Parts: sequence; C-alpha cells; structure tokens
Amino acid sequence: MGSPAVIGTDSRFDIRVFRGKDLLKHADALYSVYVEAFCAPPWNEDEERAVEFVGRLVDGVRRPGFTSALAFAGAEVAGFATAWTTVAPFPTDRCYPQAAAGLGARRTVEWLCGAREIDELAVRPSVRGTGLAAGLLDAVTYDAPEGRSWLLTSVRSPRAVAFYRRQGWAQATHPSPEGTGIVVFLGPRHPARTQAPLPL
Repeated sequence: MGSPAVIGTDSRFDIRVFRGKDLLKHADALYSVYVEAFCAPPWNEDEERAVEFVGRLVDGVRRPGFTSALAFAGAEVAGFATAWTTVAPFPTDRCYPQAAAGLGARRTVEWLCGAREIDELAVRPSVRGTGLAAGLLDAVTYDAPEGRSWLLTSVRSPRAVAFYRRQGWAQATHPSPEGTGIVVFLGPRHPARTQAPLPL
C-alpha cells in the first residue's frame, strides 16, 4: 500500500494514515494503547478484549475503505483510530443490532450503509486533553464519501458522549442515560445529521 501519509503534526505528535496491512506492523503498540484506554473505568474491559481487537485487525485491514491513523510521540504510539466502509446489508453481529433498532430499518440503510464507520478510537491516558483524539478522528474521516461518517459509543461513558458532541457529531439515537445502551453518532459533515431526532 506504500508508505503511510503524515497528515498532521504538532510539537508532540505525528499522525500517520494507513490504508491497509502495513498497520499490522504496529500490532503490539495498538494492543498496549487499547489496554491503557479500555481496561480502566468506565469500560473495565479485560486484556482478552485487547487481544480480540488486534486479532480482528487481520481481517479489518482487508475491509472495503479501511482507514487507520496512528499518532506517534517520537517512536511511541500514543493513540490510534480505525475505520472502514459499512457494508450492505447492515451487519448483525457485535452492537450493530442495537444501532439498527434505534434508527429503524430505513434510516439504518440510508444513513449508515456505504458510510465511513469509526470502529475504534483510543489514546493513552497520559495524552488525554491534548486534542489528540480529535486529531485522530479527523484523520480517519476527512475524506469520508460525501462526508458520511458515523460511530457507536456507549452511554456508560458520559465522557465519550460529551467528547463527540464537542467535535460536532450529531447524536442520532437516545437510549436511557442511566442504562448501558449504544449511541449512534453522525459525523459533522454527514448529510443526514440535521434529520437526527432530538431526545424526548
């Protein structure tokens, strides 16, 4: 796939975009970032989930539209984002059924299929608050087809929900804030963002 493109730099980080299997050269670093980001509250995942994530990447890098971004602080990976094109028919594994139930069949197909789906976004705790997560998110969505990008997160992390809102993402589903439901967000340039229903 060629060398990764360096699409953003500041005095602390170089953000590089990878479009295919070259990302797998950094599997150990991705595992390490994942553990630091998600094995602590509010996610409280075990390290086996990090192993599963890295294992999924072997297939993920072959998905249509696969795009990833790694942030380097010197030689260390400080954060990453992964994304790909959502296929049709809409997937039925993982958390996808909750997304489809929240949007309804027509909106799921029209808004999500064929769009750039953010699979994971993670930064080390030591670099939170630096703007790095926002930079990684921009890196994997800036060339989304027709501006159509979307993601899922959980209401059990009010911090994540608030972060996406601050970045201009539109919340399209509204599960109970006291629960553990899945929230669909549409990207800042998604043409359907103004049609997203408001909370009751």
